[in-house]
Amino acid sequence: MPSVRIREAARIDFEGIWPIFQAVVARADSYVFSPAATRDDAFAYWFGTGVLSFVAEMDGRIAGMYKLIPNQRDLGAHVANASFMVAPEVRRHGVGEALGRHCLEEARRRGFDAMQFNFVVSTNTGAVALWKKLGFKIAGTLPKAFRHGSRGYVDVYVMHRFLDAGVE
Repeated sequence: MPSVRIREAARIDFEGIWPIFQAVVARADSYVFSPAATRDDAFAYWFGTGVLSFVAEMDGRIAGMYKLIPNQRDLGAHVANASFMVAPEVRRHGVGEALGRHCLEEARRRGFDAMQFNFVVSTNTGAVALWKKLGFKIAGTLPKAFRHGSRGYVDVYVMHRFLDAGVE
């Protein structure tokens, strides 16, 4: 398996991020973006004000990415939030786990106390299993909060973990 290199994203990386974004949202099974989301929407999501993004490279090309932001402003800014996307052709090759571990370390390094994911689609079993493996617990369930492209309305999980325990 090729090695994964993770680094902070630069705006020029958007050329590699955009096709991954398109492929992920086209499935309508894990992100709230419409499959018709625009290039400008995607750019703002990954490079907007206050967004810190990272890319994973394999064989010299972008294989996935994550963004790290405070979950809330001001009095809730000690809890981080993140979003992840992996290119469909490299799923199940360790890219998501590498990004997840990097993100937890980066959040800890930046002084966050915890990480919270506000919207993990329950039918995205690979993501749910990965986050549990990395120490997240389901803190709540939002009934039928996501309109899945093929399954209709499905539940969404809020997942949380503290960062002081280290990354398993």
